[in-house]
Order: sequence, then C-alpha cells, then structure tokens
Amino acid sequence: MTNQLLEFAEQLSDVREHLTATPRSIREGKLKRVSGIVLEVEGLPLSIGSSATIVSQAGDLSFDAECIGFNGGITYLMPLDQVEGIAPGALVYPASTPVDYGGGYTTKEAIKPLPIGEALLGRVVDGLGRPIDGKGDASQNITRQRRTILNPLDRTPIHEPLDTGIRAVNGLLTVGRGQRVGIFAGSGVGKSVLLGMLARNCVADVIVIGLVGERGREVREFCEETLGPESFRRAVVVAAPADASPLARSKGGSYATDVATWFRDQGKHVVLIVDSLTRYAMALREIGLSLGEAPVARGYPPSVFARMPELVERVGNGANPDGSITAFYTVLLEGDDTNDPVADTARGILDGHFFLSRELADSGHYPAIDIEKSISRVMPKVSSREHLMSARRVKQLYSRYMRGRD
Repeated sequence: MTNQLLEFAEQLSDVREHLTATPRSIREGKLKRVSGIVLEVEGLPLSIGSSATIVSQAGDLSFDAECIGFNGGITYLMPLDQVEGIAPGALVYPASTPVDYGGGYTTKEAIKPLPIGEALLGRVVDGLGRPIDGKGDASQNITRQRRTILNPLDRTPIHEPLDTGIRAVNGLLTVGRGQRVGIFAGSGVGKSVLLGMLARNCVADVIVIGLVGERGREVREFCEETLGPESFRRAVVVAAPADASPLARSKGGSYATDVATWFRDQGKHVVLIVDSLTRYAMALREIGLSLGEAPVARGYPPSVFARMPELVERVGNGANPDGSITAFYTVLLEGDDTNDPVADTARGILDGHFFLSRELADSGHYPAIDIEKSISRVMPKVSSREHLMSARRVKQLYSRYMRGRD
C-alpha cells in the first residue's frame, strides 16, 4: 500500500510540473495586412515597444517584430529583420507568451532589454545587441538595464578639458569632458578621417562607436584600420548599416547610447562617436511616415525632432562625478546646406559644432576643420584666460587672411 502511495505521489508531481510548464492561455493575433515596412495585426493588443513573434502558417518560419503603434483593434508592428515567406493569416504571438514551436514551450520577455556590460569591450554587435564578429555570445555575465531620465540638477558641471589628441581642436576648439559636439560635413570632406583621429587619440577609458545607416563595408575598415588593435580593445562597436531595417537602425543609435551611459555610471570616462545622427533621423523618418505621420520639414515628421533631443540629452555628465560621456555626432549636409532641418535642430541641442571645409579637404588639409564657422560652447569653462585670448587672436588673424586673400 505504501509503495502504491509513493508511486501515485511521483505521478502527481510529474503532472503538476507538466501543468506548470503548459500555458493557461495563449494570446495570438493574425496578420491582416502588410503596408511597406509596417505589419498590421488584428486581435492582439500590445503596448508600445513590446516584442512579438510572427510565425508562418506552415510553422517553418518565424520573425521578430516590435510594436510601434496601434489604432482601434489594429496593432502596427515593424520587423527587426527582412520578412519573407509570410502570408495573410500568419499567427502573431506576444513575446511574453509561451509558444510551442515543436521543441517545447519557450518564453521571451515582453520588452527585450539589450546586453550591456564589460563583456562588450572589444566586440562588434548589431543594433539589437547580437554579436556579428564571430567571437561567440556576448551576453554572458552582462548587466541589463532600463533607460532612466536624468534629473538635470543632478548633472555634474563640465569643468575638465578632454585631450582629443588633435592640436587644432585642443588649441582653438577645446572640448570638455561631458560635452556633446556635432561634426557637420558634406560628402567627401574628411569626416571619416576626423572620426578616426578622435577614436585613436582621445584620452578615455572606453570608446563606444555607433555606426548607424552607413555603408556596410566601412564597419570592418573602421574596426581594423581606423581604430587599430590598441584602441579596439577598449572599444564597443554597434553596427546598424544601411541595409538594416529602419527599426534596427534607430535602435542602433539608442543602444550605443545605452552602452555609453552604463560605463559612465560605473565611473568611466567614455567617448561616444555616432556616425551619423542624420541617418538616425532618417530611420525615424521612415518609421514615422510608415505610420501615417504628416511630413513637416523636408519630409521629416514631428516625431523626429522630438526623438533627437531625447537621444542627445541622455549623454554628457551624470550624477557620478567620476564618470562622463563626451559625444561626437556626425551630421551630413546634403549639398553643403547648413539649413537642413536635421542640421538646424542639431546645432540647437548640442554644445558645439565643428564644420568641415570642402575647400580645405580639396587642398589636402586634414582635419579640414573650418575654425571660423566652428565653436565649442564650453571652451571658456575649461580653458585658462591666456588660452582663450591666444585662441581668439589666432581666429582673428585667420579670418583677416581669408577675407583679404585674392
């Protein structure tokens, strides 16, 4: 009798474990329509930023997507990768729902936090935190964090200069630790040259590089040639090239900022390089227009000009006086037009701007910084009076020379 009771208890325990692993209910929606890069799903309400999985009717294909909006009973999703082989009626599951793909139930978090931590140093990841350098998983022993808004009164004032290793910058456009600088340039004027000089020569504990929307071939070149082995060991490269989805490109800029803020909060001095802020804005434009937002300035919807300050304001100095983020954002000037809406917005939210001169670049002068048009707004706070007077005198003499030459 006792053996029978023990056997029954074991069977009951097995049944209990099976019931625990089995979902009580499975929420699912159906793909109703695909409009450009937006997937319209009915029957599955989701919150903004929540992850979802789209499964083909045959069950042989699945894709990850993210909720970017909703209207009535329709939820708008945007895929994180290219979507092929999906037909109307495909099932869509929230990522928090256990779903059986044939090998048992798997569960994902509703809003996926991205990997952040020391293990990312010397690694190249995409805008979703997935390693693309062939060195294995980068998520082991990595802290995951949520974004928080920093109280402006908690920020440590900028009072210390940053040695960029570039004499033209150190002498005439001195940058402070925690400053945010825009590098404004048209095509072919030495933007990559200046970024490489900054990445190699800046005195910093960690370098975070966000390559957003640029050519894919430049990623390897930047890691191997521009950075070099010594600088690469203390760098984290987030690559979201031009062929990535708009959502992945926008996440690339945000993720690079997340990584930089984590290291800052650990007391590290960080240099953040984002190439480029314009491509980030273009990715946001694609998302906004796909959702039906009205274009207000050269095709850019209003949400773009709300998200740009949101990204930039997360960097700089934090509450910990031992850490800082000095950020350099490249801004592309189409046709060398300085009144481009993205460039105009960037000038207003950054702490300084370096304009690159096509004339100097054509003459072989690098870095091709136009010191007349460029400014560092924190230079008076981090430089001595003698330094400021000397820099002002050099600018005056240079300006007179440029105006008086034939």
